[in-house]
Amino acid sequence: MPRHIATLTQSLALGLALIGSPPAHAQGPEPQKAVLVTGASTGIGRKITEVLASKGYFVYAGARKVQDLKALDAIENVQSIKLDVTVKEDIAAAVTTVEKAGRGLHGLVNNAGVAIVEPLIEVDEEDLDFQFDVNVFGPYRMTKGFSKLLIASKGRVTTIGSISGILSSPLLGPYSMSKHAVEAFTDALGAELARVDVKVSVIEPGDYRSEMGNNVARRMRERGKKIEGSLFEKELRGLLDRAGQENRNPEPDDVAEAVVHALFDPNPKVRYMVVPSQRQAGSTIRKAIQELVQLNQGHKFSYSRDSLVAMLDSALARLK
Repeated sequence: MPRHIATLTQSLALGLALIGSPPAHAQGPEPQKAVLVTGASTGIGRKITEVLASKGYFVYAGARKVQDLKALDAIENVQSIKLDVTVKEDIAAAVTTVEKAGRGLHGLVNNAGVAIVEPLIEVDEEDLDFQFDVNVFGPYRMTKGFSKLLIASKGRVTTIGSISGILSSPLLGPYSMSKHAVEAFTDALGAELARVDVKVSVIEPGDYRSEMGNNVARRMRERGKKIEGSLFEKELRGLLDRAGQENRNPEPDDVAEAVVHALFDPNPKVRYMVVPSQRQAGSTIRKAIQELVQLNQGHKFSYSRDSLVAMLDSALARLK
């Protein structure tokens, strides 16, 4: 075969091969990442769901009531799932639903939460059980149930805590106890799942608009709770009045954006304090410092001020 014909034949073959094999950058869009959000019907959970869906992620939105499920299904990129984090059968069914969908699961947002507002020496054990069943055992059950999917995707676990997990205010003891437990849950889980490349974060919001205050009052009515005669009657009345004015608080947009960062940034933070005011930020940081000082006070292994400052400088340097 003449040389020029052989060269032409080789060029045609190469051209056909290139036409049949698209370049690496044209292999198609990245699969839509899926996230499951608990307590998605109202407040912070609803905002997280809307923001994730608007950014193109697929959201499995957990809720309990039929009307809430229908409302969530009306949002593009959202599929509602009937889900009560205190019901094991609901969680098992949710796992099956996500598995069958075939998208995998990139992230779990443990948002479902409740609050009990009562003095610790007056609160019923049943109410305390309810507080922990939702706020502590809920994230535990959900994370355990979806752990195989999250490990397979090298995904993320993000739990909604609260600055009340650091600040322990009078009458909010049950709630603060549960959110303090979320702090320990985050640290232990993060250390354990690091070996399988699953990253764990906690979001710690301050006062944002939600339905939690109304839900507190509703549960107290349903339980026949009366504040008359309480040792803290005056304080309870004031706290419940303020809780009923939550609609004056800002929308939780910043909380939702922190969740997006925790779920998708290559280097998510372990803790995200998200507050609407300098006052709330200052109160929280001062309380954390106060605990440090109390831990260091007056024992045979106490550190000097200079040593504490050096530790702080070292911790700040590691964050960089």
